[in-house]
Amino acid sequence: MKLKLMFMVAFFAIINSIYSQEIKSQKFGKGIFNIVGQDSSWTMKVGLRMQLLGTSVWEDGESAQTSFLVRRSRLKFDGFAFSPKLKYKIELGLSNRDMSGTSSFTSNSPRYIMDAVVKWNFAKNIELWAGQTKLPGNRERVISSGDLQLVDRSLVNSRFNIDRDIGLQLRHHFNLTNTFIVRDIFALSQGEGRNVTTGNLGGYQYTARLELLPFGEFSSKGDYAGGDLKRENAPKLAIGATYDFNNNAVRTRSNMGSYMATTEGFYETDISTVFIDAMFKYKGISFMAEYANRDAEDPLAKNADGSLTGDAVQIGNGLNLQGGYLFKSNWELSARYTNISLDEIVTGKNPENQYTFGVSKYIAGHKLKLQSDISYLDVAGGNNEIMCRLQFDIHF
Repeated sequence: MKLKLMFMVAFFAIINSIYSQEIKSQKFGKGIFNIVGQDSSWTMKVGLRMQLLGTSVWEDGESAQTSFLVRRSRLKFDGFAFSPKLKYKIELGLSNRDMSGTSSFTSNSPRYIMDAVVKWNFAKNIELWAGQTKLPGNRERVISSGDLQLVDRSLVNSRFNIDRDIGLQLRHHFNLTNTFIVRDIFALSQGEGRNVTTGNLGGYQYTARLELLPFGEFSSKGDYAGGDLKRENAPKLAIGATYDFNNNAVRTRSNMGSYMATTEGFYETDISTVFIDAMFKYKGISFMAEYANRDAEDPLAKNADGSLTGDAVQIGNGLNLQGGYLFKSNWELSARYTNISLDEIVTGKNPENQYTFGVSKYIAGHKLKLQSDISYLDVAGGNNEIMCRLQFDIHF
């Protein structure tokens, strides 16, 4: 009810502003419309997107499972306020999967807010971000879910990513040569994940990332989009590395996963995560690689008397390799190999290898597309499975 009321208020506020603002229609995929202040001192672009997904899974010894759902449904607002140097972004998640995660840590409320961040370009090559948004972690996570090469992200992302959090980010870039670009990012965040209202339970989270683009920028920020939809005329390469340190973390996957509750409160331990990734594109050919490693000072959660609680930090390694080729007809063939090797002694989980083959048809780039893939998951000493997916994606 509260969500419906919020949307109604926002809708009537926008309609009420029609007579005093200039409203410009956008090209498909560039937003529903753009409101420009009468004195051009502010703008607001309104966008909407959704993903409709069908999945079938066959697991050894089990009956086939089929599901259909609205995988993602997002409402987005972005623009600038007062000055083009002060930008903002608000993104709301409306599907059940988007809002999931209700708990006492989120005041028992659905997690509607994905992003709520302001970006201040206070110096030539420096921006200060404040609010809730994605941390500068692995490349695959930072790529929008609407710009993926395959139906969804890899197992490396689901096991190791550091996702969103609330805090500050300082972003800077400079040129070593006319074409060689260097980007550096530092983030200080709460370390508890998105939409947490209970405050900081452990320490803070510190994230640093360095990116090298030796051959210059990709077309249309293609280093953070799946597939070479722009068909780069010259080879383009981006190499990135991230180090994340969560001081006295209380969750099993840094700022994600289960809370490690004890008889006295919460178990705290330092958790570090490292990502190394690369993106290459040239004339329809694309290749992305990612490596992830997570470690902890003491990964086994304990009560004050030293007894184990049963929780453990998910330490280990992950590797993801994927590539594809985009034909001139805008059909793309892609493939992915993923390996997950968590510490078996600590986590009790066996190594996993997943092989994925995908076919995509881009009707209007990533803004209107049909994607399908088939995956084979090989679990050492466990049940293997085959998964087939078909997804329709549309962005306004």
